[in-house]
Amino acid sequence: MSPDGSGKARSSRRTGGAPTISDVARRAGVSPMTVSRVINGVNNVRLVTRDEVNKAIAALNYAPNPAARSLAGAGQTRIGLLYSNPSAGYLSEFLLGSLDQAARSDVQIIVEKCELGDHEIEVTRHLIDGGIDGIILPPPLCETAAILDLLAAAGVPTVSVASGLPAEAMLAIRIDDREAALTMGRHILALGHRRIGFIAGNPNLSASARRLEGYSAALQESGIAIDDGLIAQGLYTYRSGLDAAEQLLDRGDPPTAIFASNDDMAAATVAVAHRRGLDVPGDLTVCGFDDTTLSTAIWPELTTIHQPIADMSRAAVELLVSTIRRPRGTDGPDRHRLLDYTLIRRQSDAPPRRRPRDRAS
Repeated sequence: MSPDGSGKARSSRRTGGAPTISDVARRAGVSPMTVSRVINGVNNVRLVTRDEVNKAIAALNYAPNPAARSLAGAGQTRIGLLYSNPSAGYLSEFLLGSLDQAARSDVQIIVEKCELGDHEIEVTRHLIDGGIDGIILPPPLCETAAILDLLAAAGVPTVSVASGLPAEAMLAIRIDDREAALTMGRHILALGHRRIGFIAGNPNLSASARRLEGYSAALQESGIAIDDGLIAQGLYTYRSGLDAAEQLLDRGDPPTAIFASNDDMAAATVAVAHRRGLDVPGDLTVCGFDDTTLSTAIWPELTTIHQPIADMSRAAVELLVSTIRRPRGTDGPDRHRLLDYTLIRRQSDAPPRRRPRDRAS
């Protein structure tokens, strides 16, 4: 399947050959020369044009021809990016950042979809057999033991991105998920809320546990006992957010605020609130995490934690390339990089009402 989920690019490769630089140019509405400049990291291309070309590259799953780049004097460093993320907004930002940095670093990037429990080993082994120089693993693949073990056995440099607790020996790019969630919890408490629901993320990911820890720590700081009934399980998908929000709002004493572990689940919570006739934020404060494009595509726009997804993917490419290219016998770069997060306040939070909420019949 192509990165935009359409499946069209992959099928066209099977029947009509790999996408060409002309295909990318046609999709982006630019000349092939402009595409070439973006791929080779030439600086005299406007940022908006560069973004359109990178979107087209991601949509078509285009990989520049290594032989052609060799003739132009470019290196042939090839890095793979495996993805299996349920959030389209997260994935889009991650792909744009990694493609942009790959062009700047003059490397070829190969993007592959990898469904967990289906063919992750097959896809990973295919990249290894193809002579890949390194791999980037965004969540949830960043903590998939079978993939990590296979790459380690093959000696392929690997960068884990957005793992809550990456192994010490791993190359890793992340934020402090616990502190970020703690910051959001403190913000919601400062508004006056005391019954705060929480929608947890995928239980198989350490970042989910770290965000739950941050939420719990904020309550404990304020002397509020943790109520397990106010914690609902999600999977980082919009659908799981719908179910979790229904569960929290069905309580006889529902929360006045809900903090979801990502924007997809927060957006689903807003939808459930609206369906029940609740005003957001008048009747219910809703906050998210990630600051993907979805956070500003709904109404009200979400208060959320900005996780610098595109910058994290850029840093992952940069860290991987510097590791691959460092001369033997020299010290490599720091293995772990911690990037900053930011609380972004928009229109979905407010102090709790001082009167009972009107419930839709």
